[in-house]
Order: sequence, then C-alpha cells, then structure tokens
Amino acid sequence: MDARLNYFANPAAGKALKYVMAAGRELKDSPLPARTQELVALRVSQVNGCAVCIDMHTKEAVAAGEDHGRLHLVAAWREATVFTPAERAALALAEQGTRVADAAEGVDDEVWAEAARHYDEDQLATLVLLVGFLNMVNRLNAITRQPAGSYEAGSFH
Repeated sequence: MDARLNYFANPAAGKALKYVMAAGRELKDSPLPARTQELVALRVSQVNGCAVCIDMHTKEAVAAGEDHGRLHLVAAWREATVFTPAERAALALAEQGTRVADAAEGVDDEVWAEAARHYDEDQLATLVLLVGFLNMVNRLNAITRQPAGSYEAGSFH
C-alpha cells in the first residue's frame, strides 16, 4: 500500500510538519511518564484506527520499557488488571477526549477528577495536549492512508 501523499516530500506539508514534529518532541520531554504517554498514544490511535501510529507507539512503548503483555491489553484496558489506577485514569481521559463526537459532553467531570487525582497540573496539561496532538496526527495519517509496519523506535527523536 502506498500513501496518498508523502508529507515529507511535499514542500508545503513539510514546512508545517516541522512545527508539528517539534510539538511532539516537546510533549515527549514533559513530566508525564514515557510509558503512560505511549499507552495513551496507543489507545487514541486504536480508537481512531491509525495503523501507522499503532505501529509507532507500540514500538516506542517497548523501547520505553513497556511489557508486550500489557500492550496487547490496551484495547481492553477496562477489563485488564495490569494497569495502575493512574494509567487507567489517563486511558479514560484519552478515550473520552478522542470520542468527543460520540459523547456530546466530551470528558465528563468524574473522568477529569480521577485524572487530576493522579497527575499534577503539568502532567495533566501534557496529557490533554497529547490527546489533542495524537488525534490530529491520527487524522493526518488516516486521510492519506499512511502505511504501517516499517517504523523503527526512535525515528522521530
């Protein structure tokens, strides 16, 4: 499968994407734990059906020390016993923040309060920005049908 558009070969897209990629790098360097970031990135990408991002964030999670068994359970995190209460709060916020069109209220007060119990304001801000960032990137990749499978961990650092 070939992508409909090569973002990095296109001058207009490449010019804008350098800022998008810089924002992604800033989020990586935030106080939100790397493994939590990758779990959230994986779940948002699963919800959005972004294969290239699922490939990327699964590999980045492993590089960050994540266990394959836990990664296999991210899609069913509610029923899985392997996630901490903080990770569960992050995954819940990520899902509700991604499914805004499905739930008119967006992130409900209970999910927000649970996330705020586990994360300080800087981590919470990062979590919110990360969810928004991933939703944008997922859509860019889905629209242009970016192929998955060849990502190597660390490629965008």
